[in-house]
Amino acid sequence: MGTRALVGFDGSAAAAAAVEAAALLLPDVHGWLTYLWVPPFTSDRLRRRLREQFGNVNDLIDAVEREGKFEAQRIMAMGVNLARAAGWEAEPLLEKTYGGEGQAIVDAAEKVDAEMVILGARGLGGTDAIMGSVSDMVVHHSSHPVLVVPHPLLSAEFDCLAAGPVLVGWDGSAGADAALAAAGRIFAGRDIVAVSIDDGADIPAPADSSVTHTHVRPAGGRRDRGVAASMAAAAADHGAAVVVVGSRGRSAAREIFLGSVAMSTLHHSHRPVLVVPHPNRRG
Repeated sequence: MGTRALVGFDGSAAAAAAVEAAALLLPDVHGWLTYLWVPPFTSDRLRRRLREQFGNVNDLIDAVEREGKFEAQRIMAMGVNLARAAGWEAEPLLEKTYGGEGQAIVDAAEKVDAEMVILGARGLGGTDAIMGSVSDMVVHHSSHPVLVVPHPLLSAEFDCLAAGPVLVGWDGSAGADAALAAAGRIFAGRDIVAVSIDDGADIPAPADSSVTHTHVRPAGGRRDRGVAASMAAAAADHGAAVVVVGSRGRSAAREIFLGSVAMSTLHHSHRPVLVVPHPNRRG
């Protein structure tokens, strides 16, 4: 069995693209596709049809529940078929929830003992997740790495997925060291480039001599956005398949309001981004 990954799937084009990207980035992946079924789930049109058929309130509730579950199972099956057609093992995991989708995905990943979570995001950056701000919430709460795949990818970016190098943000910190270790483990066999965004600061090279270390000057503007822009430019220059960044281990609330280099990279990258939690959070 290869890397165990849980994929959040909602039937959208962004979610389908994430499944396809995961197959190219992680050819040995063994995955679970989870759909978060939020009852009653049915559309207004379908509920009107059911109201015409069932006058009794209890019968109507049962019918709405039944039809909602049927539609959720249909979407789940579609995702599993997409994953298997892309060439990787996938199992369905239908989860019923009444809110808090981000935490529900984190809980589902723990349930199946997944090593990472994969999500698709709409737009050129990761701002709009497949289910609202779910990607941000999963990144904040997950104790495992989270891969967010932006949609759509340009053809050149898509072509890099299968064999492109892995770009890792490197500043010599514990978070960066965790990101580098995760990159080597998850993307075994890929070339790894550690990128230090600095003004000539004396940042030591990674201990692993097989890792290429390069320095890039930060772009102007606010620090986190400048670093994110420089990482995006470096990823394009190297034809990277994925960008890997470590988080600083702050509380979720602080990260949401103050932002961070990891979150800015996630929101502004045009390539898949793997966010690796700080070692303290994993503990």
